[in-house]
Amino acid sequence: MKLLIAIPVHNERKYVEKVLRKVRSFHDDILVVDDGSTDGTSQVLGTIAQAGEIHLIRHRTNQGYGQSLIDAFAFADHQGYDWVITMDCDEQHEPRMIPAFKTLIESDRYDLISGSRYLRPLSTDDLPPPDRQSINAKITALLNRLFNWRITDAFCGFKAHRVSAMNKLSLTETGYAFPLQLWPQVCAAGLRLTELPVRLIYNDATRTFGGNLDDAGRRLRHYLGVLSAELTAQGAFAEAAAVETDGVDARVVRTDAAKVPAACGCIA
Repeated sequence: MKLLIAIPVHNERKYVEKVLRKVRSFHDDILVVDDGSTDGTSQVLGTIAQAGEIHLIRHRTNQGYGQSLIDAFAFADHQGYDWVITMDCDEQHEPRMIPAFKTLIESDRYDLISGSRYLRPLSTDDLPPPDRQSINAKITALLNRLFNWRITDAFCGFKAHRVSAMNKLSLTETGYAFPLQLWPQVCAAGLRLTELPVRLIYNDATRTFGGNLDDAGRRLRHYLGVLSAELTAQGAFAEAAAVETDGVDARVVRTDAAKVPAACGCIA
């Protein structure tokens, strides 16, 4: 089994060397996607790549979190990897969890193993920013209602992806709304899904999304818009439903339950 760790990076000069050292102690085949960093991260990564310690993809300008993942999946497919574990570079995903992902990968029971910060809460968990926790809870509940799932964390980026399964999807969402395109396609493709509990870590509650997404209401509307567009594009979803949350009245598309694939249920 050929496994790649893929890490999207944008302006992580503070963390990148430490994170890569920790990741290498658990798995040394690493791809970093530098998404237009301007804080010196690019120079650090260039030195590490020249030493042969990482694979490196560089975006000249910031193209978005989703595009970084899309490029990582394409790299993995082209280079013949079987699985890709994606994780962030801000110390919010613990490299020590990589062996737990490997164990589930080796069971050969799943196509997508999604980290969850809410599946098994710990006393050592950090408190998330209230707007992020609220939006995550609302989107997660909506996905469960749409797809008859029982997932607990719609937005955790710490995941393991079977490359052959990802090749069945057509992912084009370049920004932070990437999961809202991913989840409907996972369901439509009948991929086998499970969650793995991971610790809830927020080292820097002041981090922002940038632009309009820093406004929680606009961010939620954007996420719902991407989800609705994906469901509509699939052509298997008909009934519109209003969702009211925190004063946001957004229109999303609800599945016809008879058209949800039988394999769409979450395997716990």
